[in-house]
Amino acid sequence: MDITTILGVIVGLTAIIGAMYFKHLSPTIFLNPAAFFVIIVGTVATILNSYPAKNLKSIGSLFKIIFTNQQSTDIAELIKQMVALANEARKEGLLSLENRAGEIEDPFLRKGLRMVIDGMGDEYIMDVLGTEIEAMEARHETNAGIFTSAGTYAPTLGVLGAVFGLIAAMANIDDTGAVAEAIAAAFIATILGIFTGYVLWHPFAKKLKIKSQEEVLLKSMVIEGLLSIQKGDSPLMVQEKLLSTLPESKQNEVLESLKQY
Repeated sequence: MDITTILGVIVGLTAIIGAMYFKHLSPTIFLNPAAFFVIIVGTVATILNSYPAKNLKSIGSLFKIIFTNQQSTDIAELIKQMVALANEARKEGLLSLENRAGEIEDPFLRKGLRMVIDGMGDEYIMDVLGTEIEAMEARHETNAGIFTSAGTYAPTLGVLGAVFGLIAAMANIDDTGAVAEAIAAAFIATILGIFTGYVLWHPFAKKLKIKSQEEVLLKSMVIEGLLSIQKGDSPLMVQEKLLSTLPESKQNEVLESLKQY
């Protein structure tokens, strides 16, 4: 599980509950079907109107990515793997990596390594693998955009819910109790719209983008390592090249991890 997402949702709800507690409000005021209907159903409608069905089929997997730590190659493990490949290539030649290629689980690395073994030029390798990264980034941008759109529309729908509440209040202007209830419902819709938009949907989109950047970094390191191996660079040179793509603080952390191998 991604503990930061879970904590974020819990802290967000705590902020709402805490505010209600200090204002001596009962949690039951949020049991307003009309407010939930206009915000939740309305947000779903905006997404359906914004994206084709093929893009929305992955919505379940996107929530899984947001709330779980997806299994991805550790940077230290990746560098260790690339250094081992460089060491073998220097000693036995590139063709000796043929057997190793079949043992590699990462399809991106396996594909790139096979191209190196087959003697394809560095420009061709960069073009093919770079295009794959660009396509992945485009898909990820579209997926994150689903939550960005939800975060943009939800607060506006909160205003729409408030308008409905005020209309209901004006329709019952002679009934003081009904007017108060309608006005309260109007503001509940506004709260729900702002909360879901700025505490859930926009942050979810941001997290998807950050996880996408991490994946792009790993794939870029794979390309850099493969091209170094193709050139016949020493294992130490391969390690230094890959480390140079990281911030200095991260370099020290990875170096410490490498010492444990």
